[in-house]
Amino acid sequence: MGRQALVAPMKHDVPQRLYSLDELKLNGIDTSSFLSPVDFTLGSIERNLQFAALLGGFSAWVAFGFSPAQILYISLGLLFLWSVDLVSFNGGLRNLLLDTIGHSFSQKYHNRVVQHEAGHFLIAYLLGVLPKGYTLTSWEALIKEGSLNVQAGTTFVDFEFLEEIDTGKVSAKMLNRFSCIALAGVATEYLLYGYSEGGLADIGKLDGLLKSLGFTQKKADSQVRWAVLNTILLLRRHERARLQLAEAMSSGMSVGSCIGVIEMNIDSADVEMQVGGE
Repeated sequence: MGRQALVAPMKHDVPQRLYSLDELKLNGIDTSSFLSPVDFTLGSIERNLQFAALLGGFSAWVAFGFSPAQILYISLGLLFLWSVDLVSFNGGLRNLLLDTIGHSFSQKYHNRVVQHEAGHFLIAYLLGVLPKGYTLTSWEALIKEGSLNVQAGTTFVDFEFLEEIDTGKVSAKMLNRFSCIALAGVATEYLLYGYSEGGLADIGKLDGLLKSLGFTQKKADSQVRWAVLNTILLLRRHERARLQLAEAMSSGMSVGSCIGVIEMNIDSADVEMQVGGE
């Protein structure tokens, strides 16, 4: 096989130890603002849709003279569809509807999602994990993956990590990478807006992994705080690269082109190029 250039992970990490919340605050990090994200934008859209549905139901009742029994049957039918979506598609239809409306009518929501995914993409690349694809909307994810259970996000070439998961033993190096990549989206939102709305699933995955590895609460807190600090500092250092990457992703550039954008906007000393292959 031919020779192939591979990106090595960055050399310099934050020293790994238990950081106190006060130490994080000294670095301008308030974890309470982004480790429990609540999507206020989609929540507002959902409440408005519920209100519109109630208003529409009342209008239909008045206009068509539905009986109480008919209204009950319609309500039960809608509840059944909602339950099917929740059980069979993990709320995929609901997420698809809300996400599509969010991207269509809220520029802030659209920009936040783009910046969130750019954070995942950038941190993964800097830590030596190659991104292999990304989607910015649930509709795009549905078209590409053919499944309502898949939401918008960034995917990676993570065979090594999956192999370690299968064996039940995850190395410290791989855990550190996974932790930083998982938190990169919420960390990006925090740096931009002072809080995070998206990324609850990312935090859930990290929490699930730490629990599956038998981490105590103290050890899990230590891992998360270190990853938060490391990720925030990397994002601050490479703000220009993240901004340019977000623009590239928003315009739908290929993964290879997005990687090229990163390499043009970071110092060569930060990433060491290695030559591999046979």
